Amino acid sequence: MKLQGQYIALKSILIRETLRFLRIWLQTLLPPAITTGLYFIIFGNLIGSQISNIDGYVYIEYIVPGLILMAVITNSYANVVSSLYISKFHRYIEEVMISPVPNFIILIGYVGGGVARGVCVGIVVTLISMLFTNVVILHFWTALTFLIMTSAIFSMGGFINGILAKSWDDTSVIPTFVLTPLTYLGGIFYSISMLPEFWQNVSLVNPILYMVNAFRYSFLGQSDISIEIAFTVTALFVVFLFLVSARLLNKGVGLRT
Repeated sequence: MKLQGQYIALKSILIRETLRFLRIWLQTLLPPAITTGLYFIIFGNLIGSQISNIDGYVYIEYIVPGLILMAVITNSYANVVSSLYISKFHRYIEEVMISPVPNFIILIGYVGGGVARGVCVGIVVTLISMLFTNVVILHFWTALTFLIMTSAIFSMGGFINGILAKSWDDTSVIPTFVLTPLTYLGGIFYSISMLPEFWQNVSLVNPILYMVNAFRYSFLGQSDISIEIAFTVTALFVVFLFLVSARLLNKGVGLRT
């Protein structure tokens, strides 16, 4: 009965979090499609036609995996941070906290909603990219693994931001000043082999670089980073952020008055 109750609770949170972004798909699924389309038009067709091939691939083909993952990162993060902050603002998170639902179920439910949106956005952006270039996934399970892991990482990042946020403005600080720079400097639009040695070494500190390269490998079979190292780094971030999120939730930081 205990496991059944936890299953029902998890299912309920997942359904609520999924329906939340599906009901407003014009705000959650359509914008990434339009934005990615513009990236392909500007960087792929207009600017990309003036850039020589990278590692034997036409520029637009090279940036496809990175653009998909960029949309996944942004939307996974935004889904959880907005959902959690709204639940705090309307104070219904307190009802969830006092219910006999284990905290890890609450955490998995919120993160699961972010992963669901990330995967949906990833599929939509992939379909959009097919309008501009030939998209082939050479290693499907690698792509799916890193898609889910990356989405989970930034969903938990959004969860932590949502817990610590004291105002709506606080939910945009991390995406603006941390997430966006790391994403654009994560090798989406270029290979780090094109950088001077010093900046190559600096780039290795950026965790998004490992995710982007592993995801690119699943499409093109090419990566600046060893896949084993990329998987290890990504998995460590999943575990670390889960433990931090669970710790904050257990302590009731930002949730209990």
